[in-house]
Amino acid sequence: MRSCSITKHLQIVRGCLDDYKQLAQYHYRDSTTLRSTSLRSTSRLGPYAAIFALKANGALGLRLGEKAVGVIVYTMPSPGVELRNIATGNLFAGFDRSTRLALVNKNIRCISRVIIEPRFRGLGLASRLVRETMPEMGVPIVEAMAVMGLVNPFFEKAGMTALTAKMPARCVQLTEAFSMVGIEKEELIDAQKTQRKLDRLRRDEAELIELQIKRFLQSYGKRRYERAGLERTGFVLSKLTTRPVYYIRFNPELQLLTS
Repeated sequence: MRSCSITKHLQIVRGCLDDYKQLAQYHYRDSTTLRSTSLRSTSRLGPYAAIFALKANGALGLRLGEKAVGVIVYTMPSPGVELRNIATGNLFAGFDRSTRLALVNKNIRCISRVIIEPRFRGLGLASRLVRETMPEMGVPIVEAMAVMGLVNPFFEKAGMTALTAKMPARCVQLTEAFSMVGIEKEELIDAQKTQRKLDRLRRDEAELIELQIKRFLQSYGKRRYERAGLERTGFVLSKLTTRPVYYIRFNPELQLLTS
């Protein structure tokens, strides 16, 4: 079945928590996250504002039944987001906490999860879910934070504007150290490949990287005592490469609520 005929038989409907749970195992915060981590995300979903599911109809629907092939979850926004202030020109800054919280809750909804079942990826369905459900939220602003934004910019394809946080100095230093020993930035999304290269380093190169990794891990509690190996490398790369991208979309048909 060609992709165009597949998408023709998929429709977006109001979903529920069960739709999310069916697909939660396929949610990756970054390309180095292990499945056990993404499974734990089910318990971390917390309260949500709305869920929409992508489900099949026609012959494809008979084959799949009620199972969703995609899901998007909207939540209430966090009270303070630095990149939101930049994107909105400090529109929600300068108020006391309770006033700011009330204004943010009236005007903003946040996309917290967009998941497509692996067999249906590459068809533009993530962008479709975002694009077609944002107007359904009935608020002037929809936002999202995504660690995969630099790899798969489907939020931008759906009409959202991206802002990227500045890379912390510790990330810059470790990235440069990796580059000095022949491990380039684009390779840092693959923990196993990176670990194989680390295992083949000369002694002086290995000592340099070990020193830089220990400095990098000073900000991560007990992790700084973890022994070298694939698990530590996966954790380091997850923190090194998951610089969140902030996305925002203003609904031109809705005015901001200021009171």
